[in-house]
Amino acid sequence: MGDVHVVALCGSLRDTSTTRLALEHVLEAARERGASTELVDLREYELPIFDPDRDREDAGDADQLAAKLQAADAIVLGSPMYHGSYASPLKTALDYCGFDEFEDTTVGLLAVSGGAFPVTALEHLRSVCRSLKAWVLPHQAAVPNTNSAFEDGEFVDEKLADRVATLGQRAVQYAVIEPDPGTLESDQNVGAKGQ
Repeated sequence: MGDVHVVALCGSLRDTSTTRLALEHVLEAARERGASTELVDLREYELPIFDPDRDREDAGDADQLAAKLQAADAIVLGSPMYHGSYASPLKTALDYCGFDEFEDTTVGLLAVSGGAFPVTALEHLRSVCRSLKAWVLPHQAAVPNTNSAFEDGEFVDEKLADRVATLGQRAVQYAVIEPDPGTLESDQNVGAKGQ
């Protein structure tokens, strides 16, 4: 599994982001499985709001971001839950991508929230990834109550730590998987190809 490359895309722009912290734990577990890893921090990218009339090459760092995702064998998307969904920086990043970056690519999902379980954020991300023809892992990680979930950068709850680590392990385990045959409805989604 040493040739597997896992990229985690952090949808939080906060300096003290618990999303980023949780994704670092995901990537640590992936490295323990022999994968190379990279955390893509959207704070380091200039991404204007998506405009379908603008070529991706002319949209700040969108082309660079897409190239990093396209080079991945598995992608883990992480986001805080805002208003019952995932964060707008991640939405913008995904809008600049399409089938080239996601089709037949293994994708893991992680969401965090300051309160209850961020299930709807995970559901929304799963729908987006499925429309991009990604292979979304059945296992996902939800980190609720983030104010008390970490202490000195480590998970307080061992079961939650195991669940997050399992996401990294599954990203490596299923990074190379045979795609399913296409369906009639899959041909109807034109996506953001070339944008």
